[in-house]
Amino acid sequence: MQRSPSVERLTPDSGPAEAGPLKLPWAPAFPLPPLARVSLWLSVVVVAALWAWGAWQRRWIADDGLIVLRTVRNLLDGNGPVFNAGERVESNTSTLWTFLTYFGGLVGGPVRLEYVALALALSLSIAGVVFVMIGTARIFAPGLQGRRALLLPAGVLVYIAIPPARDFATSGLENGLVLAWIGLLWWMMVAWSQAPRRQGNGPAFTAALAFVAGLSVLVRPELALVGGLALVMMLVAGRGWLNRLLVVVAGGLLPVGYQIFRMGYYGLLFPQTALAKDATGDKWGQGLIYLANFNQPYALWLAALLVIALGGVVVAARSTRGPAPAPTTSGRLASRIQSPTAVVIFMLVSGLVQGLYWIRQGGDFMHGRVLLTPVFCLLTPVAVIPVVLPDTIASARDRGVVLAGATAALWLGIVGWSLWAANSPGMGVDATRVTYSGIVDERRFYSQATGHAHPLTAADYLDYPRMRAVLTAINNTPDGALLLPSGNYDQWDVVPAYPPPPPPPGVSMDTWRRQIAPHTVFFTNLGMLGMNVGLNVRVIDQIGLANPIAAHTARLEDGRIGHDKNLFPDWAVAEGPWLKEHPYVPPYLDEGWIAEAGVALGCPETDAMLNSIRGPLGIRRFVSNVLHALEFTRYRIDRVPQYELQRCGLPEPPLKGTPYTGLPPTGP
Repeated sequence: MQRSPSVERLTPDSGPAEAGPLKLPWAPAFPLPPLARVSLWLSVVVVAALWAWGAWQRRWIADDGLIVLRTVRNLLDGNGPVFNAGERVESNTSTLWTFLTYFGGLVGGPVRLEYVALALALSLSIAGVVFVMIGTARIFAPGLQGRRALLLPAGVLVYIAIPPARDFATSGLENGLVLAWIGLLWWMMVAWSQAPRRQGNGPAFTAALAFVAGLSVLVRPELALVGGLALVMMLVAGRGWLNRLLVVVAGGLLPVGYQIFRMGYYGLLFPQTALAKDATGDKWGQGLIYLANFNQPYALWLAALLVIALGGVVVAARSTRGPAPAPTTSGRLASRIQSPTAVVIFMLVSGLVQGLYWIRQGGDFMHGRVLLTPVFCLLTPVAVIPVVLPDTIASARDRGVVLAGATAALWLGIVGWSLWAANSPGMGVDATRVTYSGIVDERRFYSQATGHAHPLTAADYLDYPRMRAVLTAINNTPDGALLLPSGNYDQWDVVPAYPPPPPPPGVSMDTWRRQIAPHTVFFTNLGMLGMNVGLNVRVIDQIGLANPIAAHTARLEDGRIGHDKNLFPDWAVAEGPWLKEHPYVPPYLDEGWIAEAGVALGCPETDAMLNSIRGPLGIRRFVSNVLHALEFTRYRIDRVPQYELQRCGLPEPPLKGTPYTGLPPTGP
């Protein structure tokens, strides 16, 4: 029996073979009816404007965002992609974000890097939301042919209403890049799924989609689970070995090439940030605490129920149109993989996998940050939703009226929740306190600590405790020093450097001091510190983001999440050109521990690891680093110097002076 073409059909489930020929793979396979098209673009404009306004109201640059900019400064200065000149350490998780900011700095010229990062982050955040809305509208387009329908924002309203989403849209971190990448990948995957298999997507589009999917690991390492799955789908659905070869080359050339560079240049398999946080470990209990901390202030469970119900109504409104012609046996799997349904499942699975990964990892110390990506993925298939309007009430079928009414009611529920959540007080009194969970609202914390509602530049962070004092301490130690944080926020403990040698003829002692004086600052907040001191000042931390020794210690089971390592400052004294005895070192440091740490640094494996990133880089060292990257990545040291000596089988250093025996001294 021939069915009427006006029967409502809201999700395309007929195979891509039904679509007419496409001039371009990214062109709409099914043009939207006028009302749907107008409502879509109106929704895009309104949501993008609300998103931009909301993100701008909460604009800031995080301390971790300033860490990225320290690396960018070194790139611009010709020192390479490093945090400290002369030490090849990858202190940024997102490779692509680092280099995008670097190119932005090149183009921006005299514009402050903080403003470059702010503009890039906000622009990419907006682009991500726009891409997902257009991609989702394309999913629904086939079922709207010949119908009067509205396309209304739904999932995107949920996302932009979540306060942490607006916080991290302009944080100087890669969150905006992640949104833009997911949105672009989603839109391209939908276009790929709707191309007729007998015609194919064309080599240019296939290469472009594979390239975008391959960028996943350079956006963030864990996103390889998303991009890798997209590449597998393309390989399974590929038409011939040439098509599959194109997918492999376009998707793998850049990430594999960079991975070889990373292994040879940094001597690791992944960024040192992942090593510092032991990204392969698990803390399920802390991860569940993090999930609850994210959910509780905004009742995300209620939004989840509304979105699930809305998705169920949309699925229930599917067409009863006759089945598509069955594909041949040889092409059945490929046709099912290259279909809108499979792409929707792909995005939902990606969101679930990302969420499970972060819960297993233990979450983060920043409220909500790492769960934003899973939420965005899960909301993508319902970023916009169709509401089909009956031609007349009298002619409309009862089922159509009920479904349209249910869709509208649930949509209004989402709008109501979004308005409430967007104005939520968040974590309340615990927002800026480091409690047992270790989780804080980073934006509010730094706003309070600096006294700036919108801390954007490194200069704003000079009002953070200890920051102005560190500049004073550096200026007051012309011969060089190691600076350790004191209990007094207005001063630093100073460990003097060895006196400098005499200056060469014709050079004043003051000039000579400024040229050769070493300065190292040992502090947790690397970003604000690194951006407020010169690139000739070495900045290291105790948790291992920039300090290779700390990064290779074992993770503390009960440490604060994201700060799971804690290297004793004795190691910093031992490895540098500093005086190592009292009264030159602070009284809370032990001369014996410093001496033991100095001997422990001579452990052959430790020495090889440090030489891999501190020694001159030539072809031989690069190849050696590639061959030993796995070994260096797995290598761990004990943060207690005496235990490290035992692990390496090294002798205790000789004691200085006469050891205490409890007996009176004897002599002639």
